[in-house]
Amino acid sequence: RLRGYNVLYVCGTDEYGTSTETKAIEEGLTPRQICDKYNALHSQIYDWFNISFDKFGRTTTETQTKISQKIFWDLHKAGRTSEDSVEQLYCSKCDRFLADRFVEGECPLCGFNDARGDQCDACGKLINAVELKSPRCKLCSQPPSIRTSKHLFLELPQLEKDLKKWMEESSEKWTNNARVIGKSWLKGGLQSRCITRDLKWGTPVPLQGYESKVFYVWFDAPIGYISITAEYTDEWERWWKNPEEVEYWQFMAKDNVPFHSVVFPSTLLGTGESWTLVNRLMSVEYLNYEDAKFSKSRGVGVFGNDAQNTGIPADVWRFYLMYTRPENQDSCFKWEDLMLKNNSELLANLGNFVNRATKFTKDNFNSQVPEMNLNEEDYALVALVNREVEHYIELLEEAREREAISAVFNISRLGNQLMQHNTPWKLVKGGDKEKARAGTVVGVSVNLAALLSVLIQPYMPQLSHTLQVQLAAPPTINFIPAAFSIILPPGHRIGVPSPIVAEIKQDRINELKARYAGKQSSRVDQEATKSAQAASNKPTHTVTCATVAVASSGAADPAAVPGLEAKVTEQGNKVRDLKAAKADKDVVAAAVAELLDLKKQLSIAQGIDPTTLDKKSKKKK
Repeated sequence: RLRGYNVLYVCGTDEYGTSTETKAIEEGLTPRQICDKYNALHSQIYDWFNISFDKFGRTTTETQTKISQKIFWDLHKAGRTSEDSVEQLYCSKCDRFLADRFVEGECPLCGFNDARGDQCDACGKLINAVELKSPRCKLCSQPPSIRTSKHLFLELPQLEKDLKKWMEESSEKWTNNARVIGKSWLKGGLQSRCITRDLKWGTPVPLQGYESKVFYVWFDAPIGYISITAEYTDEWERWWKNPEEVEYWQFMAKDNVPFHSVVFPSTLLGTGESWTLVNRLMSVEYLNYEDAKFSKSRGVGVFGNDAQNTGIPADVWRFYLMYTRPENQDSCFKWEDLMLKNNSELLANLGNFVNRATKFTKDNFNSQVPEMNLNEEDYALVALVNREVEHYIELLEEAREREAISAVFNISRLGNQLMQHNTPWKLVKGGDKEKARAGTVVGVSVNLAALLSVLIQPYMPQLSHTLQVQLAAPPTINFIPAAFSIILPPGHRIGVPSPIVAEIKQDRINELKARYAGKQSSRVDQEATKSAQAASNKPTHTVTCATVAVASSGAADPAAVPGLEAKVTEQGNKVRDLKAAKADKDVVAAAVAELLDLKKQLSIAQGIDPTTLDKKSKKKK
């Protein structure tokens, strides 16, 4: 946008499928209620992050149903679909076929014990639920049986030749991992892919005999990009059926590449219509959390709503996530590193420079940009800045955000060097010649600050706005120039300077590390416990003992043992992490109490008297 391109930026929540049904059951809501709840939550989070979508939509719309069913009919009439019976897992206790995400078990490829029925989080491979070893129903933990059910398939083998031809041309400008993943699917030969599911929550299949089925979410969800555009503008086909004039970019993590490089393009190619297909598939590697893997499904990590509650501004999050963006290899989010990057690059480099430039203009030049008469050294500096601007543009044209932000900091570093080398705070105390030189240095610096206010805008829009207010810069400066030039002319009066970046203290980081250890669900439980404590003014151990008393009255439950063993292991790791991080004693005590509670629940499930654990614990002490 800052380069004058006509951009349409869409996103949304894909709301159908088993994950929605699972979450609805967990929270005691209907699928529609759960979708309304989380769509609003997502929208609010993205607003807080200042993500400037043209349209943030959702897939549970009539427009989505209409377009998805039209695409299906085009495929069906073109002979690109087939019917077959499929072996599926069926839970007798829940009286339902178990869709992929209602099943967990051991991955047949790598042995990971918590693989989902559609994909293994450990090895990243797509799997079929019936291939899982020791499968269990996610709702009741009982082992399911295998039954057959009739389904529709997308005949990918028929489309392989067209897909391969298209991918050879398009993938030249994809990221390397997207290209490798997409071509690896083709190399192995495409297989027919099931596009229907035995669910109630989804886009209805409009074919006779399939009235009780819905489309598989990964057939349906990518079509959401189209339907969300159609919700935004009646002229959506000028974007989606205009491959000659529209360049289509997608951004995602690498685990979603197969669906966007193979399944969705094949779906559109199979209709026989002239759809706009992805030109730039920009996928990243994984961002890990401390020494573990982020997992949305398992609640491990810091998420959007968590970020809001840290007290750290959205722009600092945006900056750090871009600065550590895993463009070529996995990277890691670390609280200590967040503090270091904020305090060194954002505060000491960028923030320090623009504050010096604006404050010196106010204090020594009556808040007016002074006259500038550049010497050879200044022109050499301008040349170095221009090189960084050119590099910045080139990198962002290739969506290499992590590298491009380094060019921004290189420019502010040059600005700091200009100030430090010329020492205008000394020059203003000299004669007319020295004062004139100080004016040039400050004038160039405040114009560099204006340039930086534009260059940081894609990364830190609020910081950009704050700086431009302090510069009293006109809106017309918001265009990324090909080269550095005078933006604020001599005589321009700036606003009131003030620091634009705050230091993050070590104590704050220690507190946040402790707060966001473990799973998101356990953090929510702890907050609920604290709230209950505050309301009743009773100590935490009273709540724990009450829980144990209820649990101890029950009989042994062998089926619950594996799940409780896993919870005990996970909570034990959490306690160790909290202790290693030297967390607050109350936080550690609450985590230890929860661990002891889980151990007692496990003993009860195993048929062991939990009081024996208390005796052993006392002996150890």
